[in-house]
Amino acid sequence: MALSPAAVPRIMASREYIEQLLAQGAVVYGVTTGFGKFADVPVAGSEALALQRNLVFSHCCGVGEPLGPEETRAMMLLRANVLAKGYSGARLTVLETLLAVVNAGVLPVIPS
Repeated sequence: MALSPAAVPRIMASREYIEQLLAQGAVVYGVTTGFGKFADVPVAGSEALALQRNLVFSHCCGVGEPLGPEETRAMMLLRANVLAKGYSGARLTVLETLLAVVNAGVLPVIPS
């Protein structure tokens, strides 16, 4: 799978907007705040990486049998499609890495 070159400017513009908001000290849901009922809880810049990592871990927890490799790759491809629309503020490298994993046909192991 490849990223359309037309998507890159949208992704970059969205990320630049997030960077501008952060430079202004703006409150940005899920970036400078917690999520859900913690949306009004500020998160310091030094804690931003831990916030994002904890979000990933919270989504890794579930019940039932784990998805198989093909289902997992399909979910990753769906996420890549959403990020390619350029509304999330994600860095381009996130999308490129996600597509590289999908294209490699292997699943990453998230270290604890």
